[in-house]
Amino acid sequence: MSINILCLGDIIGRPGRQVIMELLPDFIKSRNVDLVVANAENSAGGSGLTPAIFDKLLAAGVNVCTMGDHTYRRREVIKLLETSSQLIRPGNFPRESIGKGWTLAKTAGGVSVAVLQVMGRVYMDPIDSPYPVIDRMLEEIPRDVLVRVVDFHAEASSEKVGMGWYLDGRVSICFGTHTHTPTADARVLPGGTAFISDVGMTGPYASVLGRRTERVLKFFTTGMPQMFDVATGDPRMSGILATIDEKTGKALSIQRVELHGTEQTTAYDADDNRPGYRKADY
Repeated sequence: MSINILCLGDIIGRPGRQVIMELLPDFIKSRNVDLVVANAENSAGGSGLTPAIFDKLLAAGVNVCTMGDHTYRRREVIKLLETSSQLIRPGNFPRESIGKGWTLAKTAGGVSVAVLQVMGRVYMDPIDSPYPVIDRMLEEIPRDVLVRVVDFHAEASSEKVGMGWYLDGRVSICFGTHTHTPTADARVLPGGTAFISDVGMTGPYASVLGRRTERVLKFFTTGMPQMFDVATGDPRMSGILATIDEKTGKALSIQRVELHGTEQTTAYDADDNRPGYRKADY
């Protein structure tokens, strides 16, 4: 028997949320998706996550949300990180950080799936090495849980590819997030791990990584500070769909998913709480 797991890239603000609500329920039904993992660290106004948005993502069909370097942008998320089994943050944050680096989810058919997250260090904020941390977390997972999914939130493609090879044969899926740009290297590695360097973003592609093009270009050309507001054009749901042998935990196939949604007229609504965000990553 096999199960289908959908992994979605960074959900960007309201356009990303809207395309999830528009497309995900039908996609789950039409493709017999058993579990959905989505990176939600940019879902509230382009940075962070709120309880209201978290609830909407779960209602649309997301089973587990992962975070990243913007985990704590919204203080409202703290309680969720303390209490929810459907929300994780990078496990190589300091041990004192609120939240957890892995969780167990169960498909409707009763298959247990471990979902883990670590964050890279190349061109990222200083943080503990992800390698011993992912080893420790894998050891903590019950031995009978064979299906294991890792979100590696990292900047450098070399670091992401390296993590894929490091985990090959030990996890079912290793997918990259953070750079918002889908890569063309989806494959099943020799040990049976479905891998992709980056699944891309779920949000507006008529943009610079989800932000209004004119604002980012003005920053690039003048060096003057800009409010990097979330864009609205060409929203897409982007990720990968992997088929996993539930008896072995090995991947049987992996394919890119990129679906176009309906364009929105505004990038913000009441759930975002505040408009705009001065993003330092550009």
